[in-house]
Amino acid sequence: MSTDESKSEGKKAKAEKPEGEAKGKSKGEKAKGDKSKGEKTKGEGRADKGKADKGKGKKADETPEVDERTIIPRLSERYQKQVLPELAEALGRTNRHSLPRLLKIVINMGVGAAISEKKYLEEATDALKLIAGQKPIVTKSRKSIAGFKLREGMPIGAKVTLRGKRMYEFLDRLIALALPRVRDFRGLNPDAFDGHGNYSLGLTEQLVFPELNPDKYTRPQGMDITMVTSVDSNDEARELLRRMGLPFRAAGAADARA
Repeated sequence: MSTDESKSEGKKAKAEKPEGEAKGKSKGEKAKGDKSKGEKTKGEGRADKGKADKGKGKKADETPEVDERTIIPRLSERYQKQVLPELAEALGRTNRHSLPRLLKIVINMGVGAAISEKKYLEEATDALKLIAGQKPIVTKSRKSIAGFKLREGMPIGAKVTLRGKRMYEFLDRLIALALPRVRDFRGLNPDAFDGHGNYSLGLTEQLVFPELNPDKYTRPQGMDITMVTSVDSNDEARELLRRMGLPFRAAGAADARA
């Protein structure tokens, strides 16, 4: 073999060697890439599976949210669809704005025992909050009475004013749940109006509302409930409240307190 031939063979071997190394390197990178791709796919699969399982559990555990603003009280819907047409026919009016309607309900608790024990006022406030579904305000005395050891500005009661949906919801519970639980109940006094279309009734026991726990609220506590209407006529206001479901006593029946 000549010198020139050996040189050409050496050059050919050198040229083939990098090509083989590059080929081997590319195969290794390809295998590594396939491996990393497989690992990535496997990890993504686990993540997707975890998300799917999480989504399934979330969907099974969660209850659909309800927007309170879209809920219409049962008594409010009855007033719009049934009571208003009946009042328009009974009173002979076509203008809906002239028909009687309920404006607000005021619930008042007088706590005379709060003069000596402030905790009684706190209990009454908590009970009134549960009954009305709204935080009440604390009322204070307007003047001093020495015989009752009462000073001006002393906290002596609680009051809450209901309007709109809460008003209709409270009236519905009063008619359907609370009044039937009153002992020896024979109906409400149909003449307890103030001459301006406003009706008031008194309850001697707060536990007629099922929201209160009798084991917690053991002290007897009464309340006054006033229903304010948009008319000055007692007869029209009475007709409105009767059609709303308030159980008035029949004329000539024996007097009975609520």
